[in-house]
Amino acid sequence: MRVFCGIDWAEAHHDIALVDGEGTLIAKRRISDDAAGFTTLLTLLADAGDSADDPIPVAIETPRGLLVAALRATGRKVYPINPKAVDRYRDRYSVARKKSDAGDTFVLANVLRTDMAAHRPLPADSELAQAIAVLARAQQDAVWQRTCAHNKLRSLLREYYPALLAAFTNQRGGLLRPEARALLAAAPTPRAAATLSTTELTTLLRQAGRQRGIDTEAARIQAVLRTEYLHQLPLVEDAFGRQALALFRALDTACANAEELAAATIEHFDKHPDAEIITSLPGLGSLTGARVLAEIGDDRSRFTNARSLKAYAGAAPVTRASGKSLTVTHRRVKNQHLAAVGYVWAFAALTASPGARAHYDHRKTTGDRHTAAQRNLFNRLLGCLHHCLQTRQHYNEDIAFPTHTNSTKKTA
Repeated sequence: MRVFCGIDWAEAHHDIALVDGEGTLIAKRRISDDAAGFTTLLTLLADAGDSADDPIPVAIETPRGLLVAALRATGRKVYPINPKAVDRYRDRYSVARKKSDAGDTFVLANVLRTDMAAHRPLPADSELAQAIAVLARAQQDAVWQRTCAHNKLRSLLREYYPALLAAFTNQRGGLLRPEARALLAAAPTPRAAATLSTTELTTLLRQAGRQRGIDTEAARIQAVLRTEYLHQLPLVEDAFGRQALALFRALDTACANAEELAAATIEHFDKHPDAEIITSLPGLGSLTGARVLAEIGDDRSRFTNARSLKAYAGAAPVTRASGKSLTVTHRRVKNQHLAAVGYVWAFAALTASPGARAHYDHRKTTGDRHTAAQRNLFNRLLGCLHHCLQTRQHYNEDIAFPTHTNSTKKTA
């Protein structure tokens, strides 16, 4: 007898339901969110016929958490079902639109009973790949938080401290530079900054880690800080300075988090056997390669073809056809982390690969705007990555972009 399990996850407890192949409810239970509750779950599954050779599949509305990790460790297939999809399935069993945790477990179990082939189980990624996923996603989130903190601070400085912005406008990194942050910490108001001597500025630059051209840079910054600017009233300016210091601490913490997580991510990624293949593609370094690996994993059976990988990343377009109507648009439902690193990857590939550049330029000449051309290039590079990982080969420019390579040879 085939049995299917549905779990409605909650913070303090979980509801369990088991149904057989006919859709009959054979067991239900509420367990606590701890080791004792998980033991109860395993006992419930064992009583229903669960075994190591034929584990009972589980449907749950989240792909993360200790419960999911423990279920994956047992070797069974765990199917994360989107809550929106569960809401649609719920209408099959009740037109009154009633909802309960126990009822949702019954719906989840029946999702597997009727439509298991239409849903994808969590991949069987290695422990190292899962660790890289945790670090890479945390690092990418830290970068987004850093950007948010930077924008807030920059917006505030425009209100009362344009001199600091002017001092680092043309410097790479802007306010993210250690020198800019050190200057803001030492002089949070423009009046305080205007009193800094070149000796004090030289000391700040050294403390920030600058090693070359210190005296010249100190003189340049001093000249900018002492230029005439509009000022707020003294008390108001001091109040802005205190607010800026609060935002500065948030930015400084975000910068430190992003740097520390980047180092840890690269360290783990370099140990992975797929690292050399991934970084052989143009535009992918250790950090961006780790972000890509974090989202696609190392379970090569997860994406049976390059087309499914492209759809998962949001690089493949969506076609909607009905009668005489036909529209092709970009994909909105996608893995946002993978899509984000995809634009960084495609942009870096423009200078690292002549074929990628030629492909991008061709898309632009055929009418694509920058974003669409970049997304199309990302789509092409994903196909190359899928082929390289499946065949265990390194990237080859002549194979990836044969048309450009042959035209270059003929020109030469």
